[in-house]
Amino acid sequence: MIMRVLWMGVILLVSILWVSCDKKEALSEVVERGLNVSRQQAMFLAKELENQEGKLPRTYENNELKTVSYKSWVSGFFSGVLWYLYENDSTEELKKYAELYTSRVESAKNMTSTHDLGFMLYCSFGNGYRLTHDSTYLTVLKMGSKSLSTRFDSKIGAINSWGTRGKWQYPVIIDNMMNLEMLSFVAKETGEKSYLDMINAHAQTTLKQHFRPDNSCYHVVSYDTITGLPHAKNTHQGYADESAWSRGQAWALYGYTMMYRETGRPEYLEQACKIARFIKSHPNLPTDKVPYWDFDAPDIPNTFRDASAAAVMASALIELSQLDKSVDASAWFDLAEMQIRSLSSPDYLAKPGANGGFILKHSVGNLNKNSEVDVPLSYADYYYVEALLRLKKIQNEK
Repeated sequence: MIMRVLWMGVILLVSILWVSCDKKEALSEVVERGLNVSRQQAMFLAKELENQEGKLPRTYENNELKTVSYKSWVSGFFSGVLWYLYENDSTEELKKYAELYTSRVESAKNMTSTHDLGFMLYCSFGNGYRLTHDSTYLTVLKMGSKSLSTRFDSKIGAINSWGTRGKWQYPVIIDNMMNLEMLSFVAKETGEKSYLDMINAHAQTTLKQHFRPDNSCYHVVSYDTITGLPHAKNTHQGYADESAWSRGQAWALYGYTMMYRETGRPEYLEQACKIARFIKSHPNLPTDKVPYWDFDAPDIPNTFRDASAAAVMASALIELSQLDKSVDASAWFDLAEMQIRSLSSPDYLAKPGANGGFILKHSVGNLNKNSEVDVPLSYADYYYVEALLRLKKIQNEK
């Protein structure tokens, strides 16, 4: 009898443990845990560079923190992370560091040699202005938009990404879609209608020339400066000209989702949904939904994942799920949730105090040049935190 009672007790204990182990962590708990780790990491990194004037974090590689100046395309992401964390938890310490690292990017406002001013200034000064309404931040955004607008060619209908480079006369990369949001914001703040015309022209030209029949996109399309028509369609960071570089697909998804939000034009929503279907249904998308660095990499599954691509995709999909009123909306949200759960797991989310202070592990910058391969990246962190806040807002509105 005693043995039977003991045996029944063991069975009950095992059953309890089984149910406990099988229980899925609530999404709200995933979000809060992710934000908590993000805050700890961002503060660690902020203090690490506090007294190193002008330096901004880029990656952590070979046990060494790599930094950049305001001139780098990634210069605005870290202050953007700090502003997002301040939005979630309005402490004076977070605000102090957000202001400090934002100020280090200001000189970028006068640069006319780059298309990346949206990344550099809107992620930093844009979030800062949104949260503080500091008029000096808006002044920087106005100047930055004026600088960016000098790169637009009305004949081609697009903003030049890199200038003449080798075989490319007028290269336009899919990443450039991400820089249109700053121009849209400044246009609405100031009434500068030409900026709206500019971003619509760029989005329409990209829509027409950058996408393949399966709705994947090229990384680089170069235009003939005389005819205004494409003369080359290639890659720079992907596996091959005709492959689907994962972060490129993420930029495209995010860019057209954002453009629909900003303009209400249905063709942008339609394109965003097409890109989302391509990503969601691709046979090479892993079960954890964190893509390989290129959907067509020949050594799949024995190749690198790109957490930065997953973070950008997740943030875009969360917004798309709220903008798309079709039956597909829940599918976009479900995919984003799976990506966020994966990114918030020990496989990708750093332990506090580790990873050089960066939040996510396992991103890929440019595998072709063996640059920043399987390392943390500041933009992966930015879009991860943005995605967490977008999820939290949706949950709070329920």
